[in-house]
Amino acid sequence: MIDLFSGLDAWVLVSLLLALTFVLAFEFINGFHDTANAVATVIYTKAMPPHLAVFFSGVFNFLGVLLGGVGVAYAIVHLLPVELLINVNTGHGLAMVFSLLAAAIAWNLGTWYFGIPASSSHTLIGSILGVGLANALISDIPLGEGVNWQKAIDIAMSLVLSPMAGFAVAALVLLGLKWWRPLSKMHKTPEQRRKLDDKKHPPFWNRLVLVISAMGVSFVHGSNDGQKGIGLIMLVLIGIVPAQFVLDLNSTTYQIERTRDATLHLSQFYQRNQATLGEFLALGKAKNGDLPEQFSCNPQQTEPTINALLDSLKGVTEYRSLTPEKRIEVRRYLLCLDDTAKKVGKLPGLQPREKADLDKLRKDLTATTEYAPFWVILAVALALGLGTMVGWKRVVLTIGEKIGKQGMTYAQGMSAQITAACAIGMANIFSLPVSTTHVLSSGVAGTMVANKSGLQGGTVKTILMAWVLTLPATVGLSAGLFWLATQFIG
Repeated sequence: MIDLFSGLDAWVLVSLLLALTFVLAFEFINGFHDTANAVATVIYTKAMPPHLAVFFSGVFNFLGVLLGGVGVAYAIVHLLPVELLINVNTGHGLAMVFSLLAAAIAWNLGTWYFGIPASSSHTLIGSILGVGLANALISDIPLGEGVNWQKAIDIAMSLVLSPMAGFAVAALVLLGLKWWRPLSKMHKTPEQRRKLDDKKHPPFWNRLVLVISAMGVSFVHGSNDGQKGIGLIMLVLIGIVPAQFVLDLNSTTYQIERTRDATLHLSQFYQRNQATLGEFLALGKAKNGDLPEQFSCNPQQTEPTINALLDSLKGVTEYRSLTPEKRIEVRRYLLCLDDTAKKVGKLPGLQPREKADLDKLRKDLTATTEYAPFWVILAVALALGLGTMVGWKRVVLTIGEKIGKQGMTYAQGMSAQITAACAIGMANIFSLPVSTTHVLSSGVAGTMVANKSGLQGGTVKTILMAWVLTLPATVGLSAGLFWLATQFIG
């Protein structure tokens, strides 16, 4: 790892280390900011002692990051438009990274301090959108092209629908438990259990389910939120030291050959579907190898881009043999071909079978650009895991006692946690970032309504206010910081 940073100018090295510190600080804060959501019910119901619950939550967050993959990481990265991702330079990369991280950290710390279960996912996404929009205004790019709006809409849908699903599903699970075992002790609150049964802890099986589901929430939280940190670090590395990280330099000859074959098959795919795609891609009209000096992702330049990429990869058995400039060039070609293929997949007229083939080709195209070194994954896992072990008290009380007018029963805790673990796990499968905070707190609210406990209007309004304000606040803050940073850089 150390050799990757050798030969850098002192100011670039210092900036890089500072940027990495910022990202890991964000993940550390994310750890203690969101941990309370993962362990709130298990602590409140006395299923586990607080420090033991937080320790094991940290361990499972750590494991979630290690085993979670990078699908969500690059869903976050691709919120920025492909033009910004392929043309970022060191100064621009620094301004972008520091602006969005400073905005995200400031908002996370503020909401944590006041004990508000705000979403780190909303915070980070708002910060990235702010940078993209500010870059568009500064660079005289249309606002519609300043952000990858299709990806933003997909993520927004997951962020909006997941809490609604959490509310409804958790309520249904609780109603199912009440129908199945209406007289069970699992429908008691910890206070009722202590007064009526003179026992501190939940019944054994309820306790076991609470513990397992809490660790499940911690694991999927680590997988989902940890990947956001991984995506941020890859943005930092690609933006500041692109020569070393635009491509996976550890790619095997077979992986490079797969990339080359995917490019060739993509060309054949377009020729096969020329009747449908010919006009959109200007097939047969652009001259081979005729790319403009100022490279941009233009579907009309697809054929020249394919030819240029095949020429660049001809005879290449390892990416280290390419010059730094050539590596950046190859990544540009791959990102643009993938971006165009994604647009092609949404065009009418393509058969479902052809769309499935195109999706497989896209995975092969991006296999050596959408990656993360193991040390990046490990660093994020450690930051999130260690952050998990501090700062949890402020939000536990909000989740346990301030959402409903009555305390939470064991059954409510189980319902909310099982729902949250399943919802976030499904989001991981589809590479969609979701908010652990809002899925779990809405699940708790759903169980309160199903239990006819009522909701505390003040707390619910505060959570909803944070949910509504987080995006515009972080968009504005990161955009302002990015503008200031670009003025400073000059």
